[in-house]
Amino acid sequence: MRKHTLLMTGLLALLGSCGTQLSPNQSTSSKQAVCNPGNIAVGKNATASSSEWGGDLSVAAKQAFDGNTASRWSSLHSDPQWIQVDLGSVQQLCEITLQWETAYGKAFRIEVSNDGSTGWSQIYSTTTGTGGTQVLPVTGSGRYVRLTGTQRGTQWGYSLWEMGIKNTSSITLPTSDTPDFGPNVKIFSPTDSAATVQAALDNAFTPYNKNATAQFGNQRFAFLFKPGTYNVWANVGFYTHLAGLGLNPDDVTITRNINVDSGWNFGDERNATQNFWRSVENLAVLPEGGSTRWAVSQAAPMRRVHIRGNMNLGPSNMDFGQGYASGGYLADSRVDGQVVSGSQQQWYTRDSNIGSWAGGVWNMVFSGVTGAPANSFPNPVHTTLATTPVTREKPYLYIQPDGKYRVFLPSLRTNSSGATWPNTPGTSLPMSQFYVAKPSDSTATLNQALAQGLNLFFTPGVYHLTETLNVTRANTVVMGIGLATLVPDGGINAMNVADVDGVRISDLLFDAGTTNSAALLTIGQAGASLSHATNPISVQDVYFRIGGAVAGKATTSLIVNSHNTLIDHIWAWRADHGNSPTGWTINTADTGVIVNGNNVLATGLFVEHYQKHEVIWNGQGGKTIFFQNEMPYDVPSQGVWSSAAGTNGYASYKVGNNVTSHEAWGLGVYCFFNIGGTNTNIVASRGIETPNNPNVKFHSLLTVSLGNNGTISNVINTTGAAVPLPNTNTVPSNVISYP
Repeated sequence: MRKHTLLMTGLLALLGSCGTQLSPNQSTSSKQAVCNPGNIAVGKNATASSSEWGGDLSVAAKQAFDGNTASRWSSLHSDPQWIQVDLGSVQQLCEITLQWETAYGKAFRIEVSNDGSTGWSQIYSTTTGTGGTQVLPVTGSGRYVRLTGTQRGTQWGYSLWEMGIKNTSSITLPTSDTPDFGPNVKIFSPTDSAATVQAALDNAFTPYNKNATAQFGNQRFAFLFKPGTYNVWANVGFYTHLAGLGLNPDDVTITRNINVDSGWNFGDERNATQNFWRSVENLAVLPEGGSTRWAVSQAAPMRRVHIRGNMNLGPSNMDFGQGYASGGYLADSRVDGQVVSGSQQQWYTRDSNIGSWAGGVWNMVFSGVTGAPANSFPNPVHTTLATTPVTREKPYLYIQPDGKYRVFLPSLRTNSSGATWPNTPGTSLPMSQFYVAKPSDSTATLNQALAQGLNLFFTPGVYHLTETLNVTRANTVVMGIGLATLVPDGGINAMNVADVDGVRISDLLFDAGTTNSAALLTIGQAGASLSHATNPISVQDVYFRIGGAVAGKATTSLIVNSHNTLIDHIWAWRADHGNSPTGWTINTADTGVIVNGNNVLATGLFVEHYQKHEVIWNGQGGKTIFFQNEMPYDVPSQGVWSSAAGTNGYASYKVGNNVTSHEAWGLGVYCFFNIGGTNTNIVASRGIETPNNPNVKFHSLLTVSLGNNGTISNVINTTGAAVPLPNTNTVPSNVISYP
């Protein structure tokens, strides 16, 4: 983005010195069977009932165990067929991964034996196989593992790219209810002097103010406040996370202010359009002078915050054509006074209570907000829904009076409105059920923790991943603080989540590596079919970055295959600037988000600058509340940017041709085709593309040409006037509803 122009209150204050960690005196060791990350079947001897093409060795059984997903075993076109591997010794098995080619098994069983001829024991069977990649948790032991297919899924035979097998061992990972959160986390107590707390906050801000590398640096900070009152002024800069440790926001009060303003970012000091990657949550502010300034753009959420006064979302220099801010997110919060949007170009507020609201530039969107202005788009530019269809607030860390830490897990709500607190419904987990990760941890250790049944808590820092993180257990919590950043090295996918209930992913930045990844985060395998309506998977305050820090590459950032998934505030961003060079052939990425699951809800969807369709929504029954997008700035020519014959460019929000039910509110698509002044004649045929169906509905949508640089011919399909509008500058073309 670069636009230029449970139930407890009054927790006791606990003693502890500023900047030090509680000693892990409640440490426990969890020793149990753990699924090792390695594939023990690679290179082992394999046989099969048949191979296609007259026994051609290129499709022989060994090809499914060579560790190469470009080679495969395939059978004759008949039932039954089997493939078998000799592991060399008896192994205790825990997981089998099947990577099917198009020809897959619909009905099959997996058996184990110690001698390969007698005593076969079944450890898995299905009659509803889905093909694709199947990750199968199993329990059993044997030297030989055999898959027998009894019903093919296609007219062809059975074909496996790879059959991976994992075994177990016993390891010990330390956990604690009073863990060491590492050097980038500072924990404050109300007994600390205001000067000491202020110095720690300033030391995280001042060196990075107007710093040429700060926006893409490796600095990461989390400041945690035990229950009590703090007389400090907190400037919240890049990669800084402020959070109260009370069970409710009012347990922690900052009596001067928290503050985000313009003038801080090197090279763009007039605006707040690059105030990214920071957050504040679970505390109250009694603002000095009666008002808090929170002039942020993307990836800067405010959650579970009580502003005991007014709040201004624009920077202090927002008059006279300066000081724009662009895109923010407020949820589960209370603002006692007035919220002034100022020069904020777009904003989303969800399930909160506000005294009143003033202002709006292009699209101000509200759902479930007590005190929100009436629905009136486009004049004024307020899109208001009385409730939010489904919500489940993000997990958060808190401390008990006995000094032990827990993570609170808010409950699912339907047709919700207003803040959940005090007395937020939900449950909590002790920190001893989390592995507290540090950037020095190997990826194998992180996967071992997951396999052991632990949740993951990422402390601030940059984590280089050498293998995919696999989340396979229902209700696993994977959360971070301080903008913990995951970088997939060597072209791997950063994280895969199985199609299971209740997984919660939050507060992470996925930063693409220099070797292309097919995807950064995948929710559920292709063809996932389970309903998760009563316990959905959630992705909250999760960000994806392609380039900027390095020349990152990833084909797709987020793929959602699981039904009923909640996408609650993400920013998927292909960088248009950075410490590392950016450009059309440098930091490459096709699509930000692909949704294949049914009944997926996105609340706060920010996706920018990808090179093809930015969002592709193939699932039925999907809903989006608030979409903010900028098309790629750096399209070099019209000839390289076309989704179909006769169509200029790619629609940013694409609903699949076979979708018959979908609904979205508050969408904005912007273009700025002017890199070096050489591509100002680029045209996009439309901002949004959708099948024409009465059950596919859009409300309050617009397009804008920023500074009149480039053209979007229609807002949605062939509806909506082209931008730039004649005789105007940076004025939106609005469509109230479609069809």
